[in-house]
Amino acid sequence: MDFQLLGPVEATRDGRRVALSGTKTHTLLAALLLARGQVVPDARLSRLLWGADPPATMSAQIYTYVSRLRKLLDPEVTLERRAPGYAIRTGESRVDVLEYERLDRLGRQALQEHRHAEAATLLREALDLWRGPVLVNVTEFLAEEEVPHWEEERAATLENRMEADLALGRHQRIVVELTRLVADFPLRERMRAQLMTALYRCGRQAEALQVFDEGRAVLADELGVDPGHGLRAAHQALLCATLDLAPPSAEGAPVSPSPSTAPPGGAPARAPRPRPASPSPSPGPATAAPFMPPPDTPCFTGRARERAVLGRLLAARPGVAAGPRRCLITGMAGVGKTALAVHAVHAARDAFPDGLLYADLTGPYGIPEDPREVLVRFLRALGAEPPRSVAGDLDELVRIYRTRTAERRLLVLLDNASERAALAPLLPAGPHCAVLVTGHVHLAAETGPTVLALSPMNRAESLALLTATAGRARTAAEPAAAERIVECCAGLPLALRIAGARLVARPHWSVARLAQRLAAEPTRLAELSFGRLDVAGTLTRLLRRTDTESREVLTRLTALGPRPFTADSAAAALGLSVDRAEDLVERLADSCLLEAHPAPPVSSFRFHPLLLLHLQSLPIQRPARTSLSGTPPVPPVSDPYKTRFS
Repeated sequence: MDFQLLGPVEATRDGRRVALSGTKTHTLLAALLLARGQVVPDARLSRLLWGADPPATMSAQIYTYVSRLRKLLDPEVTLERRAPGYAIRTGESRVDVLEYERLDRLGRQALQEHRHAEAATLLREALDLWRGPVLVNVTEFLAEEEVPHWEEERAATLENRMEADLALGRHQRIVVELTRLVADFPLRERMRAQLMTALYRCGRQAEALQVFDEGRAVLADELGVDPGHGLRAAHQALLCATLDLAPPSAEGAPVSPSPSTAPPGGAPARAPRPRPASPSPSPGPATAAPFMPPPDTPCFTGRARERAVLGRLLAARPGVAAGPRRCLITGMAGVGKTALAVHAVHAARDAFPDGLLYADLTGPYGIPEDPREVLVRFLRALGAEPPRSVAGDLDELVRIYRTRTAERRLLVLLDNASERAALAPLLPAGPHCAVLVTGHVHLAAETGPTVLALSPMNRAESLALLTATAGRARTAAEPAAAERIVECCAGLPLALRIAGARLVARPHWSVARLAQRLAAEPTRLAELSFGRLDVAGTLTRLLRRTDTESREVLTRLTALGPRPFTADSAAAALGLSVDRAEDLVERLADSCLLEAHPAPPVSSFRFHPLLLLHLQSLPIQRPARTSLSGTPPVPPVSDPYKTRFS
């Protein structure tokens, strides 16, 4: 039998897939295979299957799942009950993670011994075993524990393969791939140094310098640190003109070391300086598949259910043309809509060979982008520069765009959409296209019935995200303080990433110190700011795009505090009828300004704690009654979103 974990968890027998059913069955099989024959205790299986809330019949259910697997995998594979848990014996079966580790180990050994051609072959074979994002059909509990490890393993293998290819003089061949990898892994300094090396050897010195400058800015903004030794060594070697490489006469010929293999403590050895190789002509816009999305989020974690939904939606469909696939991702500001969409787009790029298009439909001041300008950018990326005579003609631009995309396999990500009229012209009509939209739920009229509503993360997801951002050693050393930070961030991924980034940038801080600073509600939002990441600024931009009436209603409702409230309570606070108050709070919930909890018999609503803090901190006069109730209007109230940002 063959077992595949580097992608969806699958088992095949003689080339035919074994019918494994259900996420829990896939999780159990993956957990046993990853244990490599060791016993997996019942307690661990329970945690991987149900998290911190197992059912009372946990042991019986585990036994049932094991029995089903036994029937499916016998006689090639044996599942044994060995107290205090279960173990799997795979016999002669092939497990892809074990084969990957073997090839990777041999490839690294060959690289260390300067057998570059053999290293490149072995490492490429190891990477070929990956069939997409790892462990995509297991529970979120197993995914959160294992996926970061395997993503790190793959990134390291990619770096070693690039090292071998650079040593073999394949810089022109790998520069495009390295450019994409640096976009995917912007914080990996070794990859960035390799891209600088490849660009310089292609005669593109200015671009190599730009790659370094961008990396320095990313490290400063995201982590508050300077480039490390390897990246600085590559920069110095570039300035000293020692990154060039004499083309080898044959693969495996001696070459000068690249920065990541330079002797410790010094710059790379100076090689004879030939003329830089002429860069190979880049493909013109008519042939190059556009790749416009932002870089993927480092250490993306959580959202296992949503990732699975998007993975199924965006999976390759050879020969299938059942109509465009569309999904709307909604949720409050900072909940991770864009991060999830970008992550899904990067994971699905191989299913869309004709390119990935991206546009942020809201400008920096909250003003919606003109769809005509977005269409012009899309058409340029697709190699169809529109004539100047039609640049202002929306109907003609839409016609050209839909004609150009009619038969292409394209994935389009439309971020921060707010208006249906601006969204509709950007939707391709081709049967092979897919579209992800982030925005409010009212846009479902344009996108269709597939809607993913992101809620704040639960405690386990929040702790996993903080750990992935700050480092396992920090949170494991002070688990109680990490829990307090999670509580203060109230499940908002943006807040958790900021907290983690601040801990990384301040290694002299204890986790407890940051937890103590966040505990004070009056200054909590000020603490949740780091570089360009800012919870208060994000909420400000959200409210700036909200109409005046909704802002006034929100302000009045803050009197109800953090507890859930019903439409009756809202009506009393607003001085309105229950029906009118219910309409208003439902509209706020549709705009992700309130959280709706449809618990029978009466639906309730509540503020997200950080949004409530932000609203309570604003210098807005709160009148007792206004024209909302039908009484004569009172004098204008102070509205910072109108006076400061209009």
